[in-house]
Amino acid sequence: MNISVVALGKIGLPLAVQFASKGHRVIGADVSERVVQLVNDGAVPFPGETDLDVKLKEVVAAGLLSATTDTAAAVAESEAVVVVVPLFVDADGVPDFGWMDDATRAIARGIKPGTLVSYETTLPVGTTRNRWAPMIEESSGLTAGTDFHLVFSPERVLTGRVFADLRRYPKLVGGIDEASAEHGVRFYEAVLDFDERADLNRANGVWDLGSAEASELAKLAETTYRDVNIGLANQFARFADTVGVDVTKVIEACNTQPYSHIHQPGIAVGGHCIPIYPRMYLWNDPSATVVRSAREANAAMPEYAVDLLAAAYGDLTGVGVLVLGAAYRGGVKETAFSGVFPTVEALRQRGAKPYVSDPMYTNEELVAHGLPAYDGEPVGAAVIQADHAEYRSLTPADLPGVTVLVDGRRVTDPSRWEGVRRVVIGG
Repeated sequence: MNISVVALGKIGLPLAVQFASKGHRVIGADVSERVVQLVNDGAVPFPGETDLDVKLKEVVAAGLLSATTDTAAAVAESEAVVVVVPLFVDADGVPDFGWMDDATRAIARGIKPGTLVSYETTLPVGTTRNRWAPMIEESSGLTAGTDFHLVFSPERVLTGRVFADLRRYPKLVGGIDEASAEHGVRFYEAVLDFDERADLNRANGVWDLGSAEASELAKLAETTYRDVNIGLANQFARFADTVGVDVTKVIEACNTQPYSHIHQPGIAVGGHCIPIYPRMYLWNDPSATVVRSAREANAAMPEYAVDLLAAAYGDLTGVGVLVLGAAYRGGVKETAFSGVFPTVEALRQRGAKPYVSDPMYTNEELVAHGLPAYDGEPVGAAVIQADHAEYRSLTPADLPGVTVLVDGRRVTDPSRWEGVRRVVIGG
């Protein structure tokens, strides 16, 4: 097949490489000339994705993958189009479709009869049928379901391990009609491989969920579940702090029973997915009180961690506090909705002087993100915000002058912290 992948970001580029590695001819389209040039040179435009550097070089050298800034031209040469353009929501949960609208209109300019279009970007329920289908029809003069096929098939991978996750999890597909779904299933069966999963009730592979709406809801539901579960864990942790109980021992005990799957509490929930998709779900279903409460509970955790620090340290006015970790999770160089931002703000509200360090970022990069970079200033306390592996071996000798450590991720070894008050969330 000839395939175009629209947007060569941290999901789109690995997808393009995966499709090309199966022998298909892939054209990646991206608005960034820098990204396009790097991809055409066989160079990865971002760090941290396992095996991407090697695989990218191989498929580019084989002539199976190229990149362009001309989306319409790429689509015109393709039998299948996969869209992974980012979609964001604002603080009120209202989606900003601007980038996706632009990409969809470009797709419509290049689409020809018989083409399959698959949206993988997480969307509010109903968007594929009610927004993208008419938009493509209006600009192209073609009819969805008759002249071209349209499906929603959510990405279900984590950055850093995309290739492994593509094999591990079933690929969900939902079409706007039966013919679209059939084309979508055949497409993904031709571009993906799957691990055997004895734990599943049906064979791992491409699963047709019956409609685009079902597939859209499945993505929102699985991510919202995680946010709600973490919110519940955080509520348990905050209560455990009031009664002197170690919540991790409680959770471990509960999860020995097969119907309990409580997640771990922590200082923040960040990234492109978990903080965002529950808000997107709420845009569809504003009466979902459980979802709303969980999102509010998780959003409050950075301030709660600073409250714990103040309770242990005392007045924070003028005190230097080092926040360890700008990334939203360990091992990933990404600050999207990271807990570092509300943590720094909460420290400032307390009168502290916050600083930030992260082994994955230079001070110049931290400043570019609007963060106060740490350059050896004296600090009296520290807060661990990201679970980087480097923090597991931290000792007081690494943080001279620190008398209180709030480990918001429970990554440090308590036996190493004698002489310093170490505080964790949930006892």
